[in-house]
Amino acid sequence: MSRRKTRPRTSPAPAAPAVTADSPCPCGLDAAYGACCGRFHSGTAGTAPTAELLMRSRYSAFVVRDEAYLLRTWAPETRPAEVDFDRALRWTGLEIQGATDGTAFHQHGTVTFAASYVHGGEPGSMRERSRFARHEGAWVYVDGDVTE
Repeated sequence: MSRRKTRPRTSPAPAAPAVTADSPCPCGLDAAYGACCGRFHSGTAGTAPTAELLMRSRYSAFVVRDEAYLLRTWAPETRPAEVDFDRALRWTGLEIQGATDGTAFHQHGTVTFAASYVHGGEPGSMRERSRFARHEGAWVYVDGDVTE
């Protein structure tokens, strides 16, 4: 989920998938988007209280193409200038495979996940072990090791 901009955009980013406040949350939890990840995206619920919830909300931000949220929750030392959304990629599911630390009692944490997608009509998945840290009291994404 650490897609960085590597080339100039030649056309505007495609419209984000239609996700409303009442839609099931893309992160896979049994809640509506507005009551789950949408509350973090809008800022109405403050910041995600755990690294796992931040991971879920960032995945949902990739689904709805919320660049502002992704940049806001990226560690300053590894944050790109912008997020390069692939026009041919649609995220279709998230499975959290494990988490280490990352609670209110920690300063660092990791989350391992598998994310399913369709790219150019072909299904696929990627696996990442993401690292998170506290920055000014809030959880932020630092980086991750991707295996596809």
